[in-house]
Parts: sequence; C-alpha cells; structure tokens
Amino acid sequence: MPDAPSTAVLFDIDGTLVDSNYAHIDAWWRAFLAVGESVDAWHIHRAIGMDSAKLLGELLPDASDDTRGTAKQYHSAYFAEHQPRLRLLPGARELLQAVAEAGHAVVLATSAPENELVRLRDLLDAERWIAAVTSSEDVEQAKPDPGIIQVALRKAGVDADAAVMVGDAMWDVESSGRVGVTCVGVMTGGIGGDELRGAGAAEVYDDAAAVLAAFRAGDGPIAALAEAA
Repeated sequence: MPDAPSTAVLFDIDGTLVDSNYAHIDAWWRAFLAVGESVDAWHIHRAIGMDSAKLLGELLPDASDDTRGTAKQYHSAYFAEHQPRLRLLPGARELLQAVAEAGHAVVLATSAPENELVRLRDLLDAERWIAAVTSSEDVEQAKPDPGIIQVALRKAGVDADAAVMVGDAMWDVESSGRVGVTCVGVMTGGIGGDELRGAGAAEVYDDAAAVLAAFRAGDGPIAALAEAA
C-alpha cells in the first residue's frame, strides 16, 4: 500500500470551486422577505461563507429564534431552486486533479449541509482525487470558527504546517489562520484582494485557474508544500 500523503490542500467549495455565492445571496434575500424582514443584498454578501447561525445573528439581530429558523428553511428551499444552474469556476476540477497527482491530500473543507453537498460533489465530479470531505454535520459552528479546518486536518491526517487552505472569503482566511494553516485567497466569491490580504491571506489569485497556473509554475504556498512532504 502506498504511504498516505503527509501534506494536504483544503478547499472551500462555495465561491471557490463552484460559482454559487450569488445564488446564496439571492436565496437569503428572498428568505428574509418571506419572514417580513428586509436586508440589503450587499450586506448579505458580506456574510456569505459565515456560519448560518452567525449570519442570521448578524443580519437579523432583533429577530426571534423562530423567525431566524424559518428564514433558514426558506433559504434552503430557495437555494435548491438555483442548484440545477450552478456551474464550476474556471480551473476548479483541474486544480483538484493537479494537487492530488502531486501527492497532496485533497480535502473539501466545507460546512455545507449534506443535501447541498451532494449536488456540489456531483457538479465537481472529482471523487477520484478527493481524500476527505467535511460538512455541517462535523461541527456545531462553522467558519470563522476553526472547527471545520481542524476536522479537515484530522481527516487528512496532517499537521497544520503541512496544509494550505484555498478559500474566497475572510472567514476562510480567519478560520485557517486560527489553527496555523496558510490560506490562499481567490476573488471568485466577490471579495477583493486587499481585504483578503488584510485578513491574512498569504497570496490572492483571481480564480482557481490562476492558483493552478502558479502551482504549475512552482510558485505560491501550494507549490511550497513539496518542501514539507
């Protein structure tokens, strides 16, 4: 049996590998209207990728728990309407393949619920390269809490200094940084490079295709993982 990888690359999915952030924004916007609340879309965008309980606390600070719970149910229903139209972001599958073929464990480090994750994994069509996957069932709180990153590391069987996280939101950068994992940012989630760097991202790229180009050129944190192997 070959040795298990001693290094890993952890990937957020929404907004990083799959172009789904704006579908989430629309679903939340409609969900809030359905419970009698009005939240500006830009404000919702700022919270995408955050743990849903924290997102609801941020966006509906004065609402009851019942109202927040109902809004979450509406969001799930409205987001399901978008799922058939979701698409991969440029370079997503190719990046997963290249990372796996380089000998690193590929981990989908997401807090998406299982019903959404099934569709996302089908869309990625990358099971042959994926070593481990997290979901909302693995932790009580999602990003920016570091729990998902810790679970991802445990499932991959690697230490924090032998892993790199790829994500599109400040919450990816913050959660990985809290456990000592270097984070690479991509701008496909709609967050600018300056803000991602300000949150602690080691490098920022336009999209997964640009991350892949740097990796193939021997540049960036993922390429540097070979030294830790």
